[in-house]
Amino acid sequence: MAKVREYETMEEAIQAANTLYTRGVAEEEVYVLAPDEGVTDEVADRSDAEKIGMDETGLGTAVKNMFRDKGDQLRAKMEEIGLSSAEAVAYEQRLDDGKILLISKDETTVI
Repeated sequence: MAKVREYETMEEAIQAANTLYTRGVAEEEVYVLAPDEGVTDEVADRSDAEKIGMDETGLGTAVKNMFRDKGDQLRAKMEEIGLSSAEAVAYEQRLDDGKILLISKDETTVI
């Protein structure tokens, strides 16, 4: 089960990701997801957090996402990296509220 933490600003998310790395969490274990692709890119670039892409979702989901609306895409991405369907729906609402999510696939990671 993935662990999720939400943040209000890019700076908070970047600082939190970098703090995880100094605590020994591997960069490839931390993912960022935001309601806006530009925010996701900025946080990923400035913190080395991963974006949820085809490597994580697989080709099938990536192709399906081309035809899905934004909410369906976000939920599919979250489910592919370990969140339950119910969790994905709840966190999608938080994304709709403008939150930025840091997600760790490693359930032992405290984020």
